[in-house]
Order: sequence, then structure tokens, then C-alpha cells
Amino acid sequence: MRSWLLALGALFLVACSPAPTAPARLGDYRSAGELRVATRVDPLSYREDPDGKGGGFERDLLVALAQRLGVPIQFKTYPDALGALDAVVRGDAHLAAAGLTHNGNLPVRWSRSLRDVDYVIAGRDDGADLTNERDLAGHTVGVRRGSAAADALDAIQRRGTPLKPRHPKAGGDQGLLELVAKGSLEFAATDEVQFALAANYFPSLHIALPLAAKSSIRWAFPDDGAGDLPEQVDAFLAAAHKEGSIARIGDRYFGHIRRLDEDDITNFLARIERRLPAYRRHFHDAQAVTGIDWRLLAALAYQESQWDPLATSPTGVRGIMMLTEDTADRLGVDNRLDARAAILGGGRYFAMLRDQIPDEVPEPDRSWMAIAAYNLGMGHFNAARQIARGLKRDLTAWLDIKQVLPLLSKPAYAARLKSGPARGGEAVVTAENVRNYFQILSHYEPPYVPPLDAAPIKLPPLRLGSRPKRPTETAMADPPRPSLGLHVPADAGPLDQDSGRSTSSPPM
Repeated sequence: MRSWLLALGALFLVACSPAPTAPARLGDYRSAGELRVATRVDPLSYREDPDGKGGGFERDLLVALAQRLGVPIQFKTYPDALGALDAVVRGDAHLAAAGLTHNGNLPVRWSRSLRDVDYVIAGRDDGADLTNERDLAGHTVGVRRGSAAADALDAIQRRGTPLKPRHPKAGGDQGLLELVAKGSLEFAATDEVQFALAANYFPSLHIALPLAAKSSIRWAFPDDGAGDLPEQVDAFLAAAHKEGSIARIGDRYFGHIRRLDEDDITNFLARIERRLPAYRRHFHDAQAVTGIDWRLLAALAYQESQWDPLATSPTGVRGIMMLTEDTADRLGVDNRLDARAAILGGGRYFAMLRDQIPDEVPEPDRSWMAIAAYNLGMGHFNAARQIARGLKRDLTAWLDIKQVLPLLSKPAYAARLKSGPARGGEAVVTAENVRNYFQILSHYEPPYVPPLDAAPIKLPPLRLGSRPKRPTETAMADPPRPSLGLHVPADAGPLDQDSGRSTSSPPM
């Protein structure tokens, strides 16, 4: 009897208790006073540099969107794309932007397309050969959950090919590709752009098989309660496509990633281990003097000389930074074959060129333009800007300038320029290669933070006016090149015997 009364009392309490309330959904971005975005850390979606500065294709586009809407933007990162989507479904974010591909089965609204996506199966050079999807039978393929690539693998299995999908919990597409490169995973199904990014760090990767799947990157909104935000976003994206701003932001992050081949990357990685240690401290000092990331200066030096302090070209440029005699004189560099003096001088010269780029040009476009000027000379670079202005191109965007630079060699344009013709296409190749080398160095080499008690670095004064008499340049002893344990492939090229390039830039 007592137990029955207790049970009846419990039922009464439950009946009289208020029903649990659903968590409050996030209000309209206007009432919230900000645009809240759910994202994930990914090279193409969102990233933060060591100094806390944000970047990424989708991030930059979203910042422009928030400016158009007139509100600040707040990013919250989640471990994966599904977490970002779940935040939108729960009403914790106004939209999700995490490399999401359109999926009509999910309870969200989708924006119009940001960019189209092709998919591939990536493997190692020494892995199993694939000629068609049936060859995947019995093999392990890593894939990101919820992606269009995962749907493509499901379709292959429904067509009768038994494969073994794997879904590692962290790392996204880049983590999958790293597992393949290290031999921990046979294959990975991924976005072709993600593959191209990873191949810059792991040259053993290759496309084993194209996937018969296409999709598009989009943003996701709550299925209800989104207000007019989806319509405003679609109008913004339509204008961004028409005005070319999406193309310019896309070029900023992955317009350069397919320029180096496997041998280029293999040689570069080997020389990071065997050549760079002897000169790293000089690049650190050049950063301390100029404020320019030492890895960018090192990437420029590699493009110029492959870090060979004795490099010489038939045109007279010499040293690890391939300085002309006149430029070295103005910088007070008496011996271009002295690696330290040349690196400090070349870094100083690059900083001077970058300072001459108009203030309205943002980073990183400003640096890519300065690299082109390093190759061409500022006179020729300004001539390219003059052509771009006449063609009504965007003078602040590297994408527009690099499309104009090759015109410097065309007689119809060069005849109208005071500076005359120039190999502008070569300057584009130089800048795009440096972008790749800088990206690779940033992946493997940490940033440099000068110690607070570092002694000031003394530089020779700039020499203006007539050129002083120079002492005879003498070759400095090349410092030892310690090995840090990287296995150098047999086909990586003669790392210590080559004497540098015959020109200041690679052939087109």
C-alpha cells in the first residue's frame, strides 16, 4: 500500500511539473548584433595564424558579407563539418561555413554555390594501381563523414564493389591525406583542391582514380527562423561572382597550388633539411630588420638561387638573393657571395619594393606584387600597372595584375611603354613559385619571434648617387649543411654539387 502511494505521488509531481523548455534559438543577426558563424579549422575554410590573425577562403568571404550586412562577425570552430551543421540545426549559429557540400536530405537551407568541387581517390606512388572503381574492392578508403565523397563511396558499394570505408575523427581531409602519405591508410576520397594542397607537403601522393562525383561548396542556414538572411546571402554571392571578388579570394588561397611538380617539391623538402639550416639564422636576422616573415624571404631566396650562395647568372646577378651589381651597391653589399650580407641586403631591398606598392593594395597581394617587382624591377612593374589601368583591371588584386604582366612582352603593348618590353610571364612564375615555397615552409618551419634582449643588427647605409668603386667579390666558405634526418631520395638531384641556376628565374 505504501509503495503504491509513493508511485501515485511521483506521478502527481510529474504531471504538475512544467514541461522542459527547448533551448532558446538565436535571434536574427540584427537583434543579436552580430553574425555568428559555425565553422571548422581547415586550410580552405577557416584558420588562425600564430599571431591570432584569421584567414581562409570562406572566412575572408564571410568577413566581406558581414561588412555588407553592417554587423560584426563571430566565428566558433567545431571539430568537424557535422558539428558546424549541428550548431545551425540547434539554432546556435546563423549559418555554417565548413567546406559543406549540398545535401538535400539534411534539415537545413542551402545558399547558392560558392565554388564547384571535383573529387578524387588519392593514394601513394608506391600503392596499389587503380584503373576503375572495381579495383577498390577490399581496399581501405578514408573519407570525411557527411561529405559528397562519402556519398560517392556509398554509391560504389551499392554498385557491387565491397570496399572498407574509414572515418578518422580528426584532421579533416588534410589529416586523411597525411595518413595516406605516411602509409597508415591505403587511399583517401577527397576534394581535388584539398589533394593539391596536401601534395605540396607530401609529394608521394598522387591521384589514383577520379571519382564520378561533382558537388558545390555552400553555406547552411536553419531550416526555419533564418529570416531574410538566406536571401541576403544569395544576393551577396551573386554580386561576388559577377564582380570577381570570389575569384580573387579563391586565387589568394589556391590559385598557385598546382605549379610545382613532384620533383620540385621533393628537392625543396630535401634542401630544407640539408641547406636551410646553414642560413636560417641569417633569414631570422633579415626578419628582425625588415619585419617580413623570414619564411617568405627564404622562399624568395630559394626561387632565386636554390639557397646556393655562389649562384651566378649570365646576366650578372649573383649570390643567394641574386642581386644585381647596381642594387648591391645601393644597399651597401660589397660582396654578393657573402650569404649573410646578401640575405640582409636582399631582404632590405624586398622591403623597399613592398613599401613602394600603393597603400590600398592589401596583403598578401602586396607581397606577391613586390616579388614580381623583385624579378622585373619596379619600372617594369609600374608599366604593368599602367596597362592594367587601361584595361580597367583591379590594381589592388594580384589575380588581375598577374593576368596583365605577360603583356609586357607583347610588342603592341611594349612599344607604348617608356620602360620597353620585359618578360612579365617570368615574373608571374617567380611569384607563384615563391607562394608555394612559402606555404610549404610555413607548414614545416615555425615562425621566428626575436628575443626581447636581442642586440640591434647593424646595416650598411644606403648609397645614393654615383656608384662607388667596389672591392673584388670573393667566394665565402659555404657553411656545413647538417642533416636533420630527412631521407633524401636518390632522384632528388645533386644537392651539394650544383652551382645554381643559369638565370634568375626558372624557364616558363
